[in-house]
Amino acid sequence: MSPRPTKPQQRAQDQLARTFPPFPPAPGRRGGFASTWWGQAWVSALEECSLDSGRLTRGRTYARRGSVGEMTVVPGRISAPVQGSRPRPYRVSLAIPVLSDAAWDRLLNAVAARAGHIAALLDRDMPTELVKDALKAGVRLLPSANDLEPACSCPDWGYPCKHGAALCYQVARLLDEDPFVLMLMRGRGEQQLLDELARRNAARAASQAAASASASASVPSPRTPAPPTGTPAREAFAARADLPPLPGPPPLPERTGHPPVFEASRPPEPGIDPEALQTLAADAAERARRQLAAALANDTPPNPSDLTEWQDAVRIAAAHPHTEVFARIAKSTGRPPIELAQAVQAWRYGGTAALAVLEDPWTPDPSVINRARASLAEDWADGRPPQLRAWRNRFTVVGRDRQLRYGRDGRWYPYGKEDGAWWPIGQSDPDPATALAALLELQDHRS
Repeated sequence: MSPRPTKPQQRAQDQLARTFPPFPPAPGRRGGFASTWWGQAWVSALEECSLDSGRLTRGRTYARRGSVGEMTVVPGRISAPVQGSRPRPYRVSLAIPVLSDAAWDRLLNAVAARAGHIAALLDRDMPTELVKDALKAGVRLLPSANDLEPACSCPDWGYPCKHGAALCYQVARLLDEDPFVLMLMRGRGEQQLLDELARRNAARAASQAAASASASASVPSPRTPAPPTGTPAREAFAARADLPPLPGPPPLPERTGHPPVFEASRPPEPGIDPEALQTLAADAAERARRQLAAALANDTPPNPSDLTEWQDAVRIAAAHPHTEVFARIAKSTGRPPIELAQAVQAWRYGGTAALAVLEDPWTPDPSVINRARASLAEDWADGRPPQLRAWRNRFTVVGRDRQLRYGRDGRWYPYGKEDGAWWPIGQSDPDPATALAALLELQDHRS
């Protein structure tokens, strides 16, 4: 039996919990409960483990009439109240084995190896190729009949009972809408997965960029021509006495469109990179949309002009995780690709504040450190907290390649050591005990 989690560890686990509203009744619904192939695979696993087809039929009836309440998903379990014949709903849960850390490592490597897999997941799709690649890596993502363990507070001995079957059928509908629910039941939350995939992509891009930079180091770059001269705007508008009033703000689009594709019948002039222009156009469009959203909401967004050249380069690299873009930015900044990869990872965890934590050590007020140590001693239920070796705002766990860094924003940032370098590896937290518990639970996924 696994040891009971401490209070900080439980708080860290609860952050992954997701609760979904109940599906409305669908009394006229016929056919299967799932419309996607992975939802149908879930239903097949349920029906293969059942010992009584009659209970499955009654479970489908319960599900269609809306008897299943809010569904709460945590790693390894999904639970919901199910209204039966009695006034008080039954407590129903469904357990599914979580994947081991080694299995997650193999699965993430398989997903990160193909950009199409990541794009499909972001579109709430699960291609069959992803599942096949996972199986090749020795990971069975979709459950088999032996993986599902329903439980219910009713006195029925059925396996599953009709209330458990109802929950299972509604889960199939939930999986249709969001395959990340399956990932969470298997042990990892959506943001955890995206952060880890981004880190692996950044590391892969850094390695490829380093190899490309080494191969092209001896090739001289073309001389950039001087920019063309133009007419200052003040002079252009000086002849116009009466300017028309400004139009009203345009409606806010849900998302930006695709960037323009710059094509020409002849090669571009020296110093003009069409692909780089497309990336900058897409970035400018997204920033404009955010600025408009803030203006319509009477809010003040961060001004990109307040960023340094390095910070803005990191921001663009984080927003456009493509190997080609990363290589160009690394070359233009003159920084080693590994430094840019670390900075990009930090940026995704907290923008300029997280980037400062990565690059700028500082000495906090002693009272802050004393309060943090007191919090660790009070909240660490499982004996004494791990010993920490302090240097300025960095606190290294003795005997582990793990570190907490205290930011000027009052938050604690988790770090892990990889090949002699410290990498940001998780979300920050204002409570040092919660941050440390989550840090120690993070499995080292270095490959």
